[in-house]
Amino acid sequence: MNSNFLKVAKKGPARTAVGGAGFTLIELLVVIAIIGILSGIVLTSLSTARNKARDAQIKSEMASLRSQAEIFYDDNSDYGTASTDCSGGTADSLWANTQVQAILDAIDVPSGAVACDSTATAWAASAQLVNDTGEYWCADSNGASKQTTGAPTITDQACD
Repeated sequence: MNSNFLKVAKKGPARTAVGGAGFTLIELLVVIAIIGILSGIVLTSLSTARNKARDAQIKSEMASLRSQAEIFYDDNSDYGTASTDCSGGTADSLWANTQVQAILDAIDVPSGAVACDSTATAWAASAQLVNDTGEYWCADSNGASKQTTGAPTITDQACD
């Protein structure tokens, strides 16, 4: 056998360091890469969970809107002047009521993603959901509260 081969094979492990055994640069880089991949997966899951929580909040606010609209109706015997202006409408419309306006302001969606329509006898409102931007949550005076694909048509004061 080649004596040089034996000399090389008998050398100690490549991991010797001044105080004992250590890790190679490759091993450290592999561990850092694995930690990076795992943290990326966790952050993606957190983002999805956060958006689903915002959708649940939007649905809850729309249910509160329905309750407040019925209180408005009980107090006034109608839903006020016809209006499609979610930001306040005319002074005696459902959308100008301070409690209703506070609920609409609490709905955390991009500007223009809430639609309202009311007459003296009926109302409907919809809000775009966050987790899937093509989905909307709609509530109306008929008691409907449902998810729709695409912006619902609420010109007849109902979730269609």
